[in-house]
Amino acid sequence: MRITDEKLLRISLITALIGIIGLIIFTPSIEVKKIDIKDITRSMIDEKVSVRGIITDIKESSSKTNYFLTISDGESRITLIIFEKQVSEITSRNLDIGDFKNKKVEVVGTITEYKSDLELILSSGDSLRIIN
Repeated sequence: MRITDEKLLRISLITALIGIIGLIIFTPSIEVKKIDIKDITRSMIDEKVSVRGIITDIKESSSKTNYFLTISDGESRITLIIFEKQVSEITSRNLDIGDFKNKKVEVVGTITEYKSDLELILSSGDSLRIIN
């Protein structure tokens, strides 16, 4: 059996379509891992996680474009970094960063390390929400 360019093209298209259909089917079922702040370790760097806690402190960067929020779950705490893009997404929802102070929140972000401290970088403006 000889493989011609036409057959190779058809095989490639069919394989690509199967892959795209698989992504469409399985993407909604992929969930972010929910974790307690105390369970975050260096082995989880670059992992996307969801944490819950109370915003106990809010600091603004010297450039006034980024924010550093401290999230505590009663046992542990972690710094949440909100960059300018996410700040604008939050303010477009008619919220101010200060509105989150002393509120219980759920956050989705990526674990990073800066100067030996683990931090959480907010994924998007919709990834920070107040919960009851």
